Amino acid sequence: MIDHAHDLASVQEATDRLLTAVAALDNAAGARPSRLPGWTVGHVLAHLARNADALANALDGRPMYVSAEARDADIERGAPRPLDVQLADLRASHAGFLARAAEPADWSRTVELRNGVTDIAARLPMRRWAEVELHHVDLGIGYELEDLPAEFTEREIDFLAERFRGHREVPSTELRTDSGLVWTTGGGAPGGPIGVEGSAADLLGWLAGRRDGSALAVKGGPLPVLPPL
Repeated sequence: MIDHAHDLASVQEATDRLLTAVAALDNAAGARPSRLPGWTVGHVLAHLARNADALANALDGRPMYVSAEARDADIERGAPRPLDVQLADLRASHAGFLARAAEPADWSRTVELRNGVTDIAARLPMRRWAEVELHHVDLGIGYELEDLPAEFTEREIDFLAERFRGHREVPSTELRTDSGLVWTTGGGAPGGPIGVEGSAADLLGWLAGRRDGSALAVKGGPLPVLPPL
């Protein structure tokens, strides 16, 4: 059972951590490269603000973005702003998302995301939680995958394992943490079963495209090449 109220509280906690960390930076930090290819720290911050607006749109039954081009243009336009402007935008967009989520609604309804993807409304807080946590890591300012809350890491591995389950490019794969948690994924491509084991942080990093998987132990074949998210 998805508890959207719990997840909204987790979004608040993650956003508080992010805002505190960003507030400690200087203005020059915005122009530094992030860990995402082609994006500065400012690009990541601008994206996080616009994503909050976009998810509020989805809760309202409207398209997340006017278009892919408009989304990209908003990020490019917002990237070079001074840090205090970025922080104000992050706070305002976060408050707007929470305000929309606080309105009475049918959380079991289907909402439309980008590229024709649909989901139930109750999953959107978890999606926002993932945006905040993973992009906090992407900033490259001292918050690492190992610092993520254990609950988030396990749930995001579960989400990504489900996303790749049956994928035509991924052979049958069993994921196992060094603490004994197990997931299965893939199965749409020939080969396998392949066993992939490591820390929860390394498994999440590989599944989310944040690490190359070199720290993982692999049995039964080569480490599967995952499609981009």
